[in-house]
Amino acid sequence: MMKKMSIPTSKTSLVLFLCQIISALDVPLDSKLLEELSQPPTITQQSPKDYIVDPRENIVIQCEAKGKPPPSFSWTRNGTHFDIDKDAQVTMKPNSGTLVINIMNGGKAEAYEGVYQCTARNERGAAISNNIVIRPSRSPLWTKEKLEPNHVREGDSLVLHCRPPVGLPPPIIFWMDNAFQRLPQSERVSQGLNGDLYFSNVQPEDTREDYICYARFNHTQTIQQKQPISVKVFSTKPVTERQPVLLTPTGSTSTKVELRGNVLLLECIAAGLPTPVIRWIKEGGELPANRTFFENFKKTLKIIDVSEADSGNYKCIARNTLGSVHHVISVTVKAAPYWITAPRNLVLSPGEDGTLICRANGNPKPSISWLANGVPIAIAPEDPSRKVDGDTIIFSHVQERSSAVYQCNASNEYGYLLANAFVNVLAEPPRILTPANKLYQVIADSPALLDCAYFGSPKPEIEWFKGVKGSILRGNEYIFHDNGTLEIPVAQKNSAGTYTCVARNELGKIQNDVQLEIKDPTMIIKQPEYKVIQRYGQVSFECIIKHDSTLLPTVTWLKDNDELPDDERFLVGKDNLTIMNVTDKDDGTYTCIVNTTLDSVSASAVLTVVAAPPTPAIIYARPNPPFDLELTGQLERSIDLSWIPGDENNSPITNFVIEYEDALHEPGVWHYQTEVPGTQTTVQLKLSPYVNYSFRVIAVNKIGRSQPSEPSEQYLTKSASPDENPANVQGIGSEPDNLVITWEPLKGFQSNGPGLQYKVSWRQKDVDDEWTSVIVANVSKYIVSGTPTFVPYEVKVQALNDLGYAPEPSEVIGHSGEDLPMVAPGNVQVHVINSTLAKVHWDPVPLKTVRGHLQGYKVYYWKVQSLSRRSRRHIEKKILTFRGNKTFGMLPGLEPYSSYKLNVRVVNGKGEGPASPDKVFKTPEGVPSSPSFLKITNPTLDSLTLEWGSPTHPNGVLTSYTLKFQPINNTHELGPLVEIRIPANESSLILKNLNYSTRYKFYFNAQTSVGSGSQITEEAVTIMDEVQPLYPRIRNVTTAAAETYANISWEYEGPDHANFYVEYRVAGSKEDWKKEIVNGSRSFFVLKGLTPGTAYKVRVGAEGLSGFRSSEDVFETGPAMASRQVDIATQGWFIGLMCAVALLILILLIVCFIRRNKGGKYPVKEKEDAHADPEIQPMKEDDGTFGEYSDAEDHKPLKKGSRTPSDRTVKKEDSDDSLVDYGEGVNGQFNEDGSFIGQYSGKKEKEPAEGNESSEAPSPVNAMNSFV
Repeated sequence: MMKKMSIPTSKTSLVLFLCQIISALDVPLDSKLLEELSQPPTITQQSPKDYIVDPRENIVIQCEAKGKPPPSFSWTRNGTHFDIDKDAQVTMKPNSGTLVINIMNGGKAEAYEGVYQCTARNERGAAISNNIVIRPSRSPLWTKEKLEPNHVREGDSLVLHCRPPVGLPPPIIFWMDNAFQRLPQSERVSQGLNGDLYFSNVQPEDTREDYICYARFNHTQTIQQKQPISVKVFSTKPVTERQPVLLTPTGSTSTKVELRGNVLLLECIAAGLPTPVIRWIKEGGELPANRTFFENFKKTLKIIDVSEADSGNYKCIARNTLGSVHHVISVTVKAAPYWITAPRNLVLSPGEDGTLICRANGNPKPSISWLANGVPIAIAPEDPSRKVDGDTIIFSHVQERSSAVYQCNASNEYGYLLANAFVNVLAEPPRILTPANKLYQVIADSPALLDCAYFGSPKPEIEWFKGVKGSILRGNEYIFHDNGTLEIPVAQKNSAGTYTCVARNELGKIQNDVQLEIKDPTMIIKQPEYKVIQRYGQVSFECIIKHDSTLLPTVTWLKDNDELPDDERFLVGKDNLTIMNVTDKDDGTYTCIVNTTLDSVSASAVLTVVAAPPTPAIIYARPNPPFDLELTGQLERSIDLSWIPGDENNSPITNFVIEYEDALHEPGVWHYQTEVPGTQTTVQLKLSPYVNYSFRVIAVNKIGRSQPSEPSEQYLTKSASPDENPANVQGIGSEPDNLVITWEPLKGFQSNGPGLQYKVSWRQKDVDDEWTSVIVANVSKYIVSGTPTFVPYEVKVQALNDLGYAPEPSEVIGHSGEDLPMVAPGNVQVHVINSTLAKVHWDPVPLKTVRGHLQGYKVYYWKVQSLSRRSRRHIEKKILTFRGNKTFGMLPGLEPYSSYKLNVRVVNGKGEGPASPDKVFKTPEGVPSSPSFLKITNPTLDSLTLEWGSPTHPNGVLTSYTLKFQPINNTHELGPLVEIRIPANESSLILKNLNYSTRYKFYFNAQTSVGSGSQITEEAVTIMDEVQPLYPRIRNVTTAAAETYANISWEYEGPDHANFYVEYRVAGSKEDWKKEIVNGSRSFFVLKGLTPGTAYKVRVGAEGLSGFRSSEDVFETGPAMASRQVDIATQGWFIGLMCAVALLILILLIVCFIRRNKGGKYPVKEKEDAHADPEIQPMKEDDGTFGEYSDAEDHKPLKKGSRTPSDRTVKKEDSDDSLVDYGEGVNGQFNEDGSFIGQYSGKKEKEPAEGNESSEAPSPVNAMNSFV
């Protein structure tokens, strides 16, 4: 059985109803349909019944109507036809019934007062308008009257009468003064409803000459003014108080009639002193709530929208301290007619029945009368299908000629109602108004409403079909509505498809198709959870959704069912809401709303903000593993994986890692598949054939990785032939007669099926040979034997399994094995470019003789001897490799003025070929290095002695030396420069005729035939007289460099207790000098942390001697050494030797001690007594015996940590300690550990003795003894 029911029009998208009728037909407001259907006239717009017009403007009386065919219009005035053609001042608008009466061009509004009615008529009937009463507004002048001044005693009441002229409509009254300022009103002074001004009691301040009443007429926008009224208040003492008396209304009772729906205004104004207070009550009931208002300081009771229930007795009570008075107003509410059921348009088919009902109410009860096409029905043409029964007209078996417009008039003494309702009899074939192929989309398990908006007369029958050849739909799973709509109460996936609506009546048949799509519902798979967060913390609510892929969801967050605060702390992400720096006002309920075009879901969670307790900081941890893994969208080569994230444990998830297990090939082994951002919870994965997949997901945050999720369900993909061939295919021979073909085997899941094998094919390139192929098992190498040496081969490897071959593989070029080259390069030539650079040329060897991949050429070269020294040394061969097929190369770093040999060899992948014959070449001379030293000695009044050493690297034959010098004055300004050329065989020079007591700066370098080498500088001072000069002097700065350190020593002449420093920098650079302070007043220092193989400049200065520095010296650190030097100090034999020496020295010290105790003088002491020179004498150089001291010296103990002979010795805590510390003028070198590797000189500067210090010369024995 089919079910039928009516649904609200809101459930139909295109069908609107013109009216509700008791009939079988509804006429939709379809514009195309309405243009085609015949319809009687309908009044759509008209002027109000009581129409007050401005007499200065044109009068427009509106009357608009519609119908098919369009209606014509006519008017009556005061009950008779109004012929507008005979009045030039009156026109009717085109295609309209609206009248325009031209007043502004000579017409008078008063001439057109009257009652007007419009009639709209076409072939199907006539509709009429209301009776429109036209009255021009009036604003008459105030009648002139003589106003006497009002003399009032203080405390008495007073009424100032306004009595405005009668206008249309009545004017608005207000009181003002001459300055057009409203007079102040209060409980004591107020304006009544009639416009009079009431004083409950007058006061002296009420005296004034300008009480003026104004009347404003809104229609004419004019204001009329009454003559000013004068009030003079005179005082009598004492002022007599009086109980209340009503000024209006008078008496104890009165009546009031008001119409239903209007505003009821009741007024009570009382006199008295003190000023009375007004109160209102309704006898036998309560004042209506929500509709009662008090105005004018409670003197006026206002009730809006009154009804019959508001009738009754209303009492006002005026009260002051002396008594009270009251007045009762009996209110009666009458009613003009109002509709209970207004007649509505009726559309019928021929032969149908219908009714028009007209029911109205009012007080008194209105009378009902009917008109047909504007004519009283009693005198209208008869219609056999029509029967009038009071307020109802009954139609039976109507025909097309029964079409007409009927008017219902309901009237009583307070007004009337007029309504038009047509009866339209139509005969029309079916029409379907729903657009063809309209698409409906609904959510699964929801109702689906398929529209079939139709029209026809008689009313068509509607049937529904599904599919192209489907049968008529019946059954309880469908609901068929009267308006043609098909309802599927619970739409499933299989409900989707094409539905056909068929409409038929006796005049025809029509059908229409609509489409239905069923969408997956939107779900929140991870809802926001209840959170308790500490103040100023951060909180995040998740809202992870799952939706139909064809629908676009929008996510909205609410707080307490309102929009989120406009605050940058609230961050809305794709699937979460984060609140930064949480405050107390963030407490509340947060709702996630997900909307699509078809459905909406929501979820809420409460946030509670608490104060931060004195507990440790929030613990951040790795996230919990994801869960609820789901596989969807299974295809042969892809699948969709979704999951729900676990708790992020206070550290946001940054990404998810997806791994897979191949239970078929590698059970228990998990492989990396892909990874996605932490905001994504679904991914489409690419699959390979013949793999039994399981997936798991790992969440990652800043703390680390979560435990893996539980594995998903398994999914086995079908087998297929391989998609790819092995990668990295190569053909490289390992022997001169073979070819080794290698490849990277396919992994298990790349096999795509069982029985994986490889087809290996090869053929010699550029030879017209067929492919040789062999099928091998799942291996990664195949060796082809018996090949020619180093010939190219084409090689390819193709994968196959039980289901077939992989695509045709690409070919690669390989070569059989290489052999050593056969010949050496020829025609080797050397072109010497300069003293340190040469260019070598050779002819390339024939490629056939290379017998392999040509990798390049190697040049072997070595120095045979230096041409300047004629001394041979160990031959160290150097090798330079030149890649590719080059035929020349540069040989850098050669030593000038030397003899070299070289040969060239060709290189392939197997090794080197034979060497070419040795080629001899020589490098020309170069400029020399700086002289090895420059010493300036024997200063006199006018001469200095210079001594020097030859350059360490002469780089040729020395031709001469050049000495330049110039004086330096006390301001360190340089004088004229003098240059002297010195023969190369000289090693010293005495400069004479110098100025006495003058400092000179010297520049000294050597020359070869090529040019001058780098120079060495030094400074010296001639003496003032024959005694030793007292000017400070640092000279003979020498360096002994090792790989990463250098020993710097110097000689000092000048005041005692000078504090030295050493400055150094890389030679030739512009960087600032680096400064190292020398501990004590030593004359040596170890520079550490130097760069191997680097030239440095060094100079020595003295603190406190402004601008005083030695000349600069240049040294170069040694090259980096790969081997480690043996420390002699750690050798057993050396330790034993030192112990023996220490014992010998101890014995000698005991002998000296015994001799000193005898009080004798020793030769050393005698020398000290004889010479004023304070310097301590060194150990005798001829026999090595010690100097002697007398017993005049006290037996003072040595300082702790020092047994050295002077206060310049570095203390135990000094970090720069070495054996240099125990001697001066050292020309030798020291290892980095301080062990001595050179010679000592005997000169020692004067130093103050400290304690019982030894005056021993700084020999190696003494140096080592200091460590005992």
